[in-house]
Amino acid sequence: MFKEIRVRFAPSPTGVLHIGGARTALYNWLFARHHGGKFILRMEDTDRNRSTEEAIGAIVSSLKWLGLDWDEGPEVGGAYGPYRQTERLSFYKEALKKLLEAKMAYRCYCSPEELEERRKAALRDGRSPGYDGRCKKFTEKEQKDYEKEGRKYAIRFACPKEGETVVSDIIRGDVVFQNSVLEDFILTRANGLPTYNFAAVVDDATMKITHIIRGIDHLSNTPKQILLYEALSLPLPVFAHLPMILGSDGKPLSKRHGATSVEEYKKNGYLSEAILNYLALLGWSYDEKTTMFSIEDLIEKFSLEKVSKNSAIFDNAKLQWMNGCYIRKLSVDKLTDLLIPIWVDAGFFAKSSDFGIERLKMIATLVQERIKCLTEVLELTDFFFKEEIEVAPKAADKVLKNPEALKVLEIAYEKLKTLGKFDVESVEAALRSIPAGLDIKPKFVFQPIRVAVTGKTVSPPLFETIEVLGKERTLTRLTAAIGIVK
Repeated sequence: MFKEIRVRFAPSPTGVLHIGGARTALYNWLFARHHGGKFILRMEDTDRNRSTEEAIGAIVSSLKWLGLDWDEGPEVGGAYGPYRQTERLSFYKEALKKLLEAKMAYRCYCSPEELEERRKAALRDGRSPGYDGRCKKFTEKEQKDYEKEGRKYAIRFACPKEGETVVSDIIRGDVVFQNSVLEDFILTRANGLPTYNFAAVVDDATMKITHIIRGIDHLSNTPKQILLYEALSLPLPVFAHLPMILGSDGKPLSKRHGATSVEEYKKNGYLSEAILNYLALLGWSYDEKTTMFSIEDLIEKFSLEKVSKNSAIFDNAKLQWMNGCYIRKLSVDKLTDLLIPIWVDAGFFAKSSDFGIERLKMIATLVQERIKCLTEVLELTDFFFKEEIEVAPKAADKVLKNPEALKVLEIAYEKLKTLGKFDVESVEAALRSIPAGLDIKPKFVFQPIRVAVTGKTVSPPLFETIEVLGKERTLTRLTAAIGIVK
């Protein structure tokens, strides 16, 4: 049907890239890559009051972090640019001229205040609050009289009022809209800038977009856009409207459900591979059992036919679990590389050489099985980087005040002090001999030692932790804990 599949992601750069937008970008990208087509990035920046260069930079940065590269768009260029709507005004003027000449568009002189007053009156009277089409009836003389008064005008599309418009949707089937309920919507505002529906149609047509894959919230715009395609004698693209993403309470995903932007998840220690895998499952599934997909798997298996009509529930706990799975798959070198900036930002050290890259790899290995997000490493490992630690009061009361604690710590000190080789095997052998000698359970031996050397009741594996800490710091901390107990 199409020589080449061409899809686009067209965010409005008024803020950061949110989860819903990221999923839309991913589905478009996967569809293009699966079919060997093109993925285009376009910035819909005609809202000059809210669109910013910072937002464009943030969206571009988030897409790059996710690995969703584009074939045409900002920083890349392409044969169908420019790729920012504010640089495409000539395209809209040309299309607008065609519609005006064909009497399919007309000037509207109604001020925003007048429109709002009429809308309220219609609601009070039980009538439709949509635009009543009064400016369509103006004569040329009436138009000139308004313009002599200094009135600005918008341009509206003259919607047909008979018949119906059918949206043929890959995901939802045919969705029928009665033309009688569609108001004459604005094409260009009084300042000359195009509205979303008009600019999107012109851009998608001139960029030869074959498939429009977007959120279900755009479905109500689609009949208006189809009418514009037909009025301009443009070929229709294929439409696919993705299901909503809801929070665990069944309401649209928002900040009340926690982090919602890609940048927040990045800062909170999530891996891009985990985010992509999880986003892919928010509406699409390959089968009932498989949840873990590499990006290569997703490209191979993705299809719009397997996207559900039903809303998807965003489950933070499941995303955390998946992120932990991806963390455990990392090589120790890669994990260490990812953790170093987190440690540096926390002020644990200025550069990796200050602490020693091999020791950092040892620490990374100790926490790899325990963390679901990279940032969890801070609480688990802070004691490694301090010369002196504070024993948490609760830990001291719960563990160090036990009757056996003093004797355990003193024996541990003596045994570790005499070690020549201070590696994990030697440390473990020395400490495992204590329970039998004192005739007490191992947990009543190892917990006081853990609290003494880490300040916590929960830590990475004890013997490996002591090896990383080294003999001098371990003995110093045991001495300090003995002082607390006495």
